[in-house]
Amino acid sequence: MKQRNLVILTGAGISAESGISTFRDAGGLWETHRFEDLASPEGFARDPVLVHRFYNLRRAQLAVVRPNAAHVALAALERAWVGPWVSQGDFLLVTQNVDDLHERAGSQALLHMHGELRKLRCGACGGLSDWEADAGVDTACPACARAGAMRPDIVWFGERPYHIPRIEAALAGADIFCAIGTSGVVYPAAGFAAAAGCNRRGCELYEINPAPAGRGLYDHVIAAPATLGVPELLRRLGIEGET
Repeated sequence: MKQRNLVILTGAGISAESGISTFRDAGGLWETHRFEDLASPEGFARDPVLVHRFYNLRRAQLAVVRPNAAHVALAALERAWVGPWVSQGDFLLVTQNVDDLHERAGSQALLHMHGELRKLRCGACGGLSDWEADAGVDTACPACARAGAMRPDIVWFGERPYHIPRIEAALAGADIFCAIGTSGVVYPAAGFAAAAGCNRRGCELYEINPAPAGRGLYDHVIAAPATLGVPELLRRLGIEGET
């Protein structure tokens, strides 16, 4: 069997079907504050109380949402792709989302390029901490015990996304790339399909989106929401009966 390396990119569209509020909806804060106030290092420096409140609301929402059929199907695709007995090739799931729905569905080969809601990062020592509760300006770092230095582990505007070298290496070696529920306008993720398509392996490109955004870039377009489109992707890849 020919080995095929598969890279998946997911965006906000897959989580929206689980009821995850968009950035604009959380607590209504977006309606009265600019995105620079809520999602930039400068905004955090100006008003950390406001920023912590916003991300506390987003973190609390995770307790009332569940993975949907698309998350479950992607976890099944990973299991089928990498074994345990026969591996079809390498598999990597890259998400722009900061929720934990992929993990809860069972995905393991997963990179969060924009951070995670259920983590805090210390601005003093750089330590990462798993975090379920609310956080605030007085929250102490579990690693260095310093109070007032903890921030959401979220990549804000003007900051470099996580794991870019690993993602670029995976794209360079990809035989199949699929973008799911992403607008295709926010870089660097917006350039992933083109990067995969230009690699030396002749990568095959898929897009799953009810309103396709690829503008002729993709070889295959599944114009459907993720909960319908991902099971269709599995069928097209020859993965049957896994979901």
